[in-house]
Amino acid sequence: MEQRSIPEIEREIVEDFALFDSWEDKYEYIIDLGKKLAELADQYKIEENKIKGCQSTVWLKAFYNDGKVHFKADSDAVIVKGLISMLIKVLSGHTPEEILNARMDFIGEIGMMTHLAQTRSNGLLAMIKQMKNYALAYKIMQGTKNE
Repeated sequence: MEQRSIPEIEREIVEDFALFDSWEDKYEYIIDLGKKLAELADQYKIEENKIKGCQSTVWLKAFYNDGKVHFKADSDAVIVKGLISMLIKVLSGHTPEEILNARMDFIGEIGMMTHLAQTRSNGLLAMIKQMKNYALAYKIMQGTKNE
């Protein structure tokens, strides 16, 4: 099965969110996504995998395999777990280049930034930044291997 592009996955999320009338329902959906997030092994729940800038505790671990970056994460807050789950759905399994070029427009399109508290918005941006930092590190690593 061919992997969908980041914009295709973003569009799918926007369409999913359009099905809900109220933000209460959208929050329920986000929490549901978090509940479905694959478990992050305890060995990765360490200080160096914590995302700085999040009010809640969020652990993010990146794995590099066959030229693609895969993410696993967990959080102690249900809504944040749902948010990181959406980011993983969009970015995981793509090349460092694709991740670095991802515009993440779906966040604005679903109105996420206007419906999250300021601290949560900052946390969401911190999660995206960390995921892109991992992608950049793998891209640099890739470049040095090819020299």
